[in-house]
Amino acid sequence: MKIELFYSPVTCAMAPYINLTEAGADFEVHALNFRAGEHLSPEYRKINPKHKVPMLLVDGERLTETAALHLWMARTFPDAKLMPDDAWGQAQAISLLSWVSGGIHPYLSRINAPPKVCDVDGTADNVIELATEYLYETFGMADEILDGSDYLMGDYTAPDAYMFWAIRRYTQFKLNLDRFPNVAVYFDRMQTRDSVKKLLTFERDTIEEFKRAA
Repeated sequence: MKIELFYSPVTCAMAPYINLTEAGADFEVHALNFRAGEHLSPEYRKINPKHKVPMLLVDGERLTETAALHLWMARTFPDAKLMPDDAWGQAQAISLLSWVSGGIHPYLSRINAPPKVCDVDGTADNVIELATEYLYETFGMADEILDGSDYLMGDYTAPDAYMFWAIRRYTQFKLNLDRFPNVAVYFDRMQTRDSVKKLLTFERDTIEEFKRAA
């Protein structure tokens, strides 16, 4: 089986990278330079009309959307325990992945690029303010989930990689993490995992490679 991950530094594509590593999968990474617009190239649009990452090619077949990627990984590599074995547990894992995807990720994107939400002059600060307020609410929910728990579902599962990305992106915007002590401890814990260390090293090397090629 040939597994190819289409990835770009800083993006949420780090989550499937982490979980493929957790699964011990043999996979190839195609790193796209978003700053150079490689995700908008005719070549990439041909294989992924959504022109985003992450995307998996598995024996040449395309798979997109984070929850779908992780469901496939969990079922393909069951020994990795990326999701619980039972139907209810898997549904809970998908629920967490969907929450990060639909309830947290979009607000991080609004802070990153306010004009994609509203390009009227003078609105950027308000977009950022409202997105930040919503993120404080959602991170408060995450802090409650993590109260007395090492990971979102007790033991490490697929949603933890996506939540790690969301927290990291949050901190890159200099937002206040101190108000969420359980999230802060969890973020530190995630960075001790070998899969995360490998991802962060790969990310640094990829960014440096992009700089040299510029």
